[in-house]
Amino acid sequence: MPRPGTFRSAILKLWRTINWTRVNFIELFAGCGGLSLGLKSVGFELALANELSPMAAESYAFNLLGEDLEALALESSPNPKRTLWLSSRHPRSGLALRRREDPRKFPSHDRGFCDLEDDGSNLRGNLVVGSITELNRWLENHGDVSRTLQNAFGRGELDLVSGGPPCQSFSMAGLRRQNCEKNTLPWEFAKFVGRASPKFVLLENVSGILKPFKDSAGGKFYAWFELAKAFAEIGYFPLCLHVNAKYVGVAQNRQRFLLLAVREDVYEALKGTFSDSERALFRKVEPFYAAVKQEQPIDTAMLDCWDVERDLDAKLLQKSFLSALVRLRTPNAQLVSASDAIGDIGALHEQGYSTHRLGAHGRKLANEFEGVARLPTALANHDLRNNSELVQRRFRLYQVLAGLDRPTRSSVISVLNGHSTDIDDRVWAALREHDFLKETGERKRFASRAELLEFLQRHRTKKRTQRALQAKKQAPATVSIPDDACHYESLRTLTVRELARLQSFPDGFVFKSKITTGGAMRSYEVPQYTQVGNAVPPLLGRALGFAIAVLLKRLNLARAERSRATKLVA
Repeated sequence: MPRPGTFRSAILKLWRTINWTRVNFIELFAGCGGLSLGLKSVGFELALANELSPMAAESYAFNLLGEDLEALALESSPNPKRTLWLSSRHPRSGLALRRREDPRKFPSHDRGFCDLEDDGSNLRGNLVVGSITELNRWLENHGDVSRTLQNAFGRGELDLVSGGPPCQSFSMAGLRRQNCEKNTLPWEFAKFVGRASPKFVLLENVSGILKPFKDSAGGKFYAWFELAKAFAEIGYFPLCLHVNAKYVGVAQNRQRFLLLAVREDVYEALKGTFSDSERALFRKVEPFYAAVKQEQPIDTAMLDCWDVERDLDAKLLQKSFLSALVRLRTPNAQLVSASDAIGDIGALHEQGYSTHRLGAHGRKLANEFEGVARLPTALANHDLRNNSELVQRRFRLYQVLAGLDRPTRSSVISVLNGHSTDIDDRVWAALREHDFLKETGERKRFASRAELLEFLQRHRTKKRTQRALQAKKQAPATVSIPDDACHYESLRTLTVRELARLQSFPDGFVFKSKITTGGAMRSYEVPQYTQVGNAVPPLLGRALGFAIAVLLKRLNLARAERSRATKLVA
């Protein structure tokens, strides 16, 4: 049987050769490489990547640069060629120590061990491990390198700077604080963009960035709006979007904020190519941009954030260069469910990895990312975690609750959390129809409400986010703690590979470093589960790549037409 997508891959490679030999991007906050994988799958070439965490960087280097830091660290004189430390407490020969270094303790680039050449000659196509703040400082001290980035290491012009700054303080699931050090990182992103001057900018963040913070005076502070203003100040037209990865084929209800910014001269060249829908998308962007540049008073009413969940917004996007983002936002579209995404993994694990055993979604991912992700010979990152009998009984309860309505779930969770001691007749009527895992190991129904309440009391937990997947629905947005979600069928937590499938990573993408972490190390370690949870879904990155590709093609045509017109006049 031929490899999946072989003919399609050959056509795609030919298409890349003809059309995309000069398309390039820099990725900041690269993580394990989800966005880079998506962009590379449509022909974008990496000019430079930056990531703070050595653990996430290890996965990025292995999958996207072909460099195995784990294997190199075992050599007598390790010397990674494509993974460079901006600053470390350890020399290059201390790679084993670098792989577990606390990034909060990285020294400044002028005091630690720095792998970067002063002229930036070893940056092209490689990964820099270090903070974006320190990278900006390094660029300040090496001005010629900024010009090298602007021309994409001699390739003409930098096309894109992309990335997803850490978002914990913007997240609705976490501690929301306006004056948090991590919340300065999007502005460091903007500072880098000002130096590199790409044609386009793509910034991804959590939906919580759209919710206002309260400032010190009690007023409302909108981070997304201030970020749009920051990009306008450095010469970019900002288009703000609220998207859902499930509409690009990701098996997750994963809503995200996107900012697509277009450099002023590029925007002016593209304006004449816009459809009516595209002009509507930018209808407020132009006056907003003018007001920012003229330092006039502005407020949030002056800028739209288009939301794919609103019908009118979705229709505009469907008729624009962003149509790939709403490919499945149609009445008859078949969204990818949890069982679609991971239902074949059991057979692949038990019977051995084979393309014959791949389900439709697994085959799709193999096809979409063929040529940019490895072809697996075994199922990596599928280590089943041991759960106690008590936890298994709790997981069965979550599986039952997953199929019931929200008030019923809330009532039971309230008892489990110790906030309530009873359930009403309606809740009991819903639960009495289901089998539960008893302490005896049997699966039986409860004979009375009192018996059920006693069971709930014996299985109390302080965890409030635990839930079970529903087989025929999209998973909730992937989280970085492994026991926050359990399988829809098996009484266990999901494996890294299952979470990766829910995020749309192909099976050939291998996650490196530790599987999980705990305690105080959670504040700086980024193990496999966290790498998956923090990643931009590769299929979303791919859809965004197609959108930007459309604009780049139009730009090239518009510039060529202008050049011809200029020659005719001359």
